[in-house]
Amino acid sequence: MPIFRPGPASRDMRDFLSFLEERGQLRRISAEVNPDLELAAISDRVLALGGPALLFENVIGSDMPVAINLLGTMERVVWSMGLDREEQLEDLGKRLSLLQQPKPPKSLKETQDFAGIFWDLLKARPDIDLTPPCHQIISKGDDVNLDTLPLIRPWPGDAGGVITLGLVITKDPETGIPNVGVYRLQKQSPKTMTVHWLSVRGGAGHLRKAALLGKKLEIAIAIGVHPILVMAAATPVPTQLSEWLFAGLYSGEGVRLTKCKTIDIQVPSHSELILEGTITPGETLSDGPFGDHMGFYGGKEDSPVIRFQCITKRKDPIFLATFSGRPPKEEAMLAIALNRIYTPILRQQIPEIVDFFLPMEALSYKLAVISINKAYPGQAKRAAMAFWSALPQFTYTKFVVVVDSTINVRDPRQVVWVISSQVDPQRDLFILENTPFDSLDFASESIGLGGRLAIDATTKIGPEKKHSWGEVLKRPTDLESKVTKRWDELGLSDLEGKEADPELFGYVIEELLRQKQLA
Repeated sequence: MPIFRPGPASRDMRDFLSFLEERGQLRRISAEVNPDLELAAISDRVLALGGPALLFENVIGSDMPVAINLLGTMERVVWSMGLDREEQLEDLGKRLSLLQQPKPPKSLKETQDFAGIFWDLLKARPDIDLTPPCHQIISKGDDVNLDTLPLIRPWPGDAGGVITLGLVITKDPETGIPNVGVYRLQKQSPKTMTVHWLSVRGGAGHLRKAALLGKKLEIAIAIGVHPILVMAAATPVPTQLSEWLFAGLYSGEGVRLTKCKTIDIQVPSHSELILEGTITPGETLSDGPFGDHMGFYGGKEDSPVIRFQCITKRKDPIFLATFSGRPPKEEAMLAIALNRIYTPILRQQIPEIVDFFLPMEALSYKLAVISINKAYPGQAKRAAMAFWSALPQFTYTKFVVVVDSTINVRDPRQVVWVISSQVDPQRDLFILENTPFDSLDFASESIGLGGRLAIDATTKIGPEKKHSWGEVLKRPTDLESKVTKRWDELGLSDLEGKEADPELFGYVIEELLRQKQLA
């Protein structure tokens, strides 16, 4: 099956909802539900149970249904990418890595790979839609009213209603290259919202450029798009490329775009709603607090104000939402998928990295475990430094644990064992102080400034050690094979169906079973 699967040019969120419903992965809720706290509480419980996507058809205060939990399982995330299995995400990443840091091909196969990706780029170019569904209903000026939208408030301490899964689209005031991100927006009045974005994000950079030029920044919010566009917006895209092109690579065809009615920005033509507005540099309002992905309430922060002058929408639009909180949440599922896509991209930039893992329990970005093929002293520290600078997403990774390639980075038992057995805190901890940091991380003493810690859990070599290193316990291969062959004779075959107890040397049982399969 090809990595980039072709699909209809009209690919939109409704297509995906129908796809899920056909597979029994969508539940329609006809009962009346309040978007203030209740809707998120219901959705959170369903998500925790691994349940289906939800479509609330009777939302108090609005005539728009609300779709939520569309990406609440890894299976649905993979489906949204046009794939069948999670493993295919790394194949996708291999193709994208050619764009992240291209190198001249050295073989016929590499030449063919480059030819393939450039052909994919040609097919992925955006297309213009002259009859866009998102312009079926147009409201301007005094008719603009954010109160008609079913804005959810997920947590009791939240400051107000929010847009949580809209594509926030801006354009570089100098180059015209668009940036597409997913940022939280808080309603401030019937015509204004604040946008919360980190200083390293593309939209924030565009606003700084607009301020230097003495211009307002045009901004559009696209709500209710196919999840593949959300994935593209969250992908680490090179600055010279647009997220629309990456979305086209994901789907195998160009994204259908249309120009906004009041600003010079292009938006997905099959969006359910489009909000058009401008930001005046320097104009801010207090944003927050809100329950965030860290599992705590964030603080208040002055954020840019968007003034909306136009809303366009489809007939009978569907509002797409999500919510943050301690994992698991939809955003955690997205992060897991993106981590699989990042792996080949990371290897392209740091060849010594064999594998890496960002555990969901660590918010999928706060802690990374990376494995390397260690060849020289000090390599673990080098790998950690390279990881922090490889992609913008890793700027906010607080902890990096570096292990040998023999360690499975996704097995917490192996990682904890190697930290406990091969790390001396006096020698193997490396701290960077006062680095740019996530403003949502309240654990830091100064907002936006914090430390990072690297742990070298690799086997020490050369001048890294001053005494003989311990030898790993292992049995001869012939002995393990002999035991495997005698397993049935010993009357122990009934243990094969039992799940290995991770607290009771489960890895031993797993190894025995593996040896038996090899035999």
